[in-house]
Amino acid sequence: MKKKIAILGSTGSIGKTTFNIIKQNKKKFNVVILTTNNNANKILKQAKILNVKNVIIQNRDNYLKLEKKFKKNNIKVHFNLKILKKIIKQKIDYTMCSITGLAGMKPTMDAIEFSKTVGIANKESIICAWSLIKKKLKKFRTKFIPIDSEHFSIWSLIKNENTNNINQIIITASGGPFLNKSINKIKNVKPHEALKHPNWSMGKKISIDSATMMNKVFEVIEAQRIFNIEKNKFKILIHPNSYVHAIVKFNNGLIKILAHDTRMTIPIFNSIYNGQDVHLKSKVINFSVLNNLKLTDPDKKKFPVLNFLKKIPKKNSLFETVLITANDELVALYLSGKIKYLNIYEYLL
Repeated sequence: MKKKIAILGSTGSIGKTTFNIIKQNKKKFNVVILTTNNNANKILKQAKILNVKNVIIQNRDNYLKLEKKFKKNNIKVHFNLKILKKIIKQKIDYTMCSITGLAGMKPTMDAIEFSKTVGIANKESIICAWSLIKKKLKKFRTKFIPIDSEHFSIWSLIKNENTNNINQIIITASGGPFLNKSINKIKNVKPHEALKHPNWSMGKKISIDSATMMNKVFEVIEAQRIFNIEKNKFKILIHPNSYVHAIVKFNNGLIKILAHDTRMTIPIFNSIYNGQDVHLKSKVINFSVLNNLKLTDPDKKKFPVLNFLKKIPKKNSLFETVLITANDELVALYLSGKIKYLNIYEYLL
């Protein structure tokens, strides 16, 4: 029987990777819906390749430009994400929730109701609404798999463990494009420089967050919420190669390390197949990297946003929502050339 799947945000970075994984073995899948905000051309191509009969394009103008093509290919187009629960009336096997920003929160919550398993790549939803997500997961008996490479790694390392036995969790950070540059040289860097991540190909917003290391602030909050582990047990270390994604030390002295190539294909593939005996082509073990991990503490003068971790309250609050919203706005201002790079931190503070 084909596995029924929905991809929310199918034209974004995570969504496209999910699409490509399914495309390689599309006989095993029935994709019931794809969604996008603006990219009508891309979603039309995706829908034709995977024979998808329902798509959501939130930008009505972009849809209208291709209205005839959608009808010609017998594809129903909708304009509002609220219609998801009307289209998907019975529980499907898996939903990838990869709509970026706070806009992804409501569809992520809705997906829990009609999915047996949800893969959530929307960190804003987890940070701002984890208490609500957790209640809904329990109510609808829906399984949850975090998709960010760090959180997927932690989840993989501790899913059969008692969290009370965890001594420390290390999340790694590449250091981004400015790791080896002095503070003076990054004061006035242009957006195109900040977008040049040395290891990952990502969207503009997350690329800037990676450069400032605000993404690591969010990842610690996210991990603390998901796994219900005290904030003081988390540590961030610089690992320029991005080969090791998480390290967990247990009270019994054991240390577990999870490493994989710098491809989001790996956590996404494993979240979709989750325990099935399916082969993914990957590179051989990189022993040269393992022999030279070069794990170091981040320079908080160069990455001052890390100081926000001291301000994060132990329990869910509106602080995290304010921090995410302010950061979203400031990154947008920086990308549009209206503020300088270091202004992001200064105005956040």
